[in-house]
Amino acid sequence: MIAKPIVPRELANRDVDQAIAYYRREASDEVARAFVRALEMAYRHIRRHPGSGASRYAVELNLPGLRSWPLKRFPHVIFYIETRDRFDIWRVLHSARDIPAWMERN
Repeated sequence: MIAKPIVPRELANRDVDQAIAYYRREASDEVARAFVRALEMAYRHIRRHPGSGASRYAVELNLPGLRSWPLKRFPHVIFYIETRDRFDIWRVLHSARDIPAWMERN
């Protein structure tokens, strides 16, 4: 069986780019690379265990199928929906943000 691809939306890519820029500016290139590795590990987990993400925000935002998965060692959360042929990555947000407000900006 071929693994479904991870397909980030434009806003998710922007979220990741902003996080990388922040870690480079406030910490170091190594911390930024560690963030990218944590993101890649989380994507692998989502591919293997798509149902393990929390569905809390699906109810709160009335977005059926929306799940979230936290990054290890970084305060960011991936928001995704599994479709028949891919994993649609909606956002990658810092956990201290007002998640519902940020998600509604889609």
